[in-house]
Amino acid sequence: MQPAPGSHGAPALLFGRGMLAGVDRSVQRSEQPQSANALAAARREERFERPAERQTKQMASTWREKSLEEMTDRDWRIFREEHNISFKGGKLPLPFRSWEESALPEQLLRAVNRVGYTSPSPIQMASIPIGLSGRDVIGVAQTGSGKTCAFVLPMLAYIMRLPPMRGNEEIEARGPYSLILSPTRELAQQIEEETVKFAHFLEYRCVSLVGGQDIEQQAFKLRQGCEVLIGTPGRVDDCLQRRYTVLLQCNFVVLDEADRMIDYGFEPQVVKVLDAMPSTNLKPVDLEEGANPDDAGGKVYRTTFMFSATMPPAVERLARTYMRQPAVVSIGTAGKAASEIQQIVLMLRGDEEKAAQLEKWLARHAETQVIVFVNSHKVCDFVARTLERLGKVCSILHGGKTQDAREAAIDAFRNKRTSILLATDVAGRGIDVPDVGLVINYQLPSNIESYTHRIGRTGRAGRKGTAVSFATNNDADLFFDLKNLLQDSGNAVPPELLAHAASRKKPEKDKQFGRNIEI
Repeated sequence: MQPAPGSHGAPALLFGRGMLAGVDRSVQRSEQPQSANALAAARREERFERPAERQTKQMASTWREKSLEEMTDRDWRIFREEHNISFKGGKLPLPFRSWEESALPEQLLRAVNRVGYTSPSPIQMASIPIGLSGRDVIGVAQTGSGKTCAFVLPMLAYIMRLPPMRGNEEIEARGPYSLILSPTRELAQQIEEETVKFAHFLEYRCVSLVGGQDIEQQAFKLRQGCEVLIGTPGRVDDCLQRRYTVLLQCNFVVLDEADRMIDYGFEPQVVKVLDAMPSTNLKPVDLEEGANPDDAGGKVYRTTFMFSATMPPAVERLARTYMRQPAVVSIGTAGKAASEIQQIVLMLRGDEEKAAQLEKWLARHAETQVIVFVNSHKVCDFVARTLERLGKVCSILHGGKTQDAREAAIDAFRNKRTSILLATDVAGRGIDVPDVGLVINYQLPSNIESYTHRIGRTGRAGRKGTAVSFATNNDADLFFDLKNLLQDSGNAVPPELLAHAASRKKPEKDKQFGRNIEI
């Protein structure tokens, strides 16, 4: 005869509802109260648990609390979805979740800690491992997402594997190890500052080549040798034509804001600069997908990073010609404004109402840094006089200023000696001032990409920001795209904008006949 459940020598079994068939249930409950009660409590907790709490528990038990070895394909998929990371390009290295997992050299990790980057941004998580593997990268990310760090760190890691340049005249004579091209002087100089920060524990020299400065002084720096060359396409091409430098060993190239360089008409200069590098250093077209090109016979091939908010035909031509099987890394939606930015569009009857609105919004944000955007030098001077009558002191930034004046304006604004920066689109991209709380579009730009980058001067690095735009009937060409952008980002669309005929259909006017905007 079988012993009764719970008696000595018999296992205490709990199947189904925790009961055995053919045995008195009250006896089973009395002999195993603890197990039965625990099981019942667990069922009650599961039954009444809120769906959101259950989902949170499931998320917490995935990638957040797992080691790299424990991560499954599902964990990585959830990780990418949380950070809005999407990839194209076949077999690619996995992103990293923290700086400790990044496989960066120790000197660079120390520099990252010194700069104060406690956790990587999504574009850094995704693109740095790809760059370290030697693959070409096309990056698409919202403005203010940390793109500079995403290409500077792989570039410095690449240089660390090369023979030291300092003191070796033969190596110095072959030109820099890496090149970064940017559309504006201000962005080039900002990239130089960031590169110097991350190269703090390395004895590397950075030289910037921008217009408005003495080219002979720049040539003197080039003759001393440098590992990193940063500049605008026109000035870099000018120095190459004058034989101030060569690019015989430049095998890490970055095209930052590639679409903006094309918009500014720099495509011929960009092509000249890229053609000045040995074509034999381009990766083979038939290179196996996912393979590390540096493993192919010990030859060092060129790695190219391209960051572009949009992909017009000219940018696609550059990518096809000078990149090999590029990995495309997208963070969020291309051309979409950061969700931290509150966008407010004011529909005005005419330009005469703008001065009063400008005074009102500056009074509301008197304690923060403000950027006011206009479209031309003439309007810039007019608004400057308006601000002067209001007793406001501002820095002025546009292409008609000398380089020294432009640098002084940015320095005064960044160091809070002035709280207002009045600028054309020369400040629309790349200018990074952490504490900008308000952007005012005194005049709307001619295209939605410029609008997105202008308002992206606020709401950076996870901070909140406000963007106010003054719209009149003169801006009708932008109304369709502006309405869609406001709706997609969850911002209110003014009834006057929704009712306007221009907001219902995209204008078919050719872009080349649009409004001319000075920088």
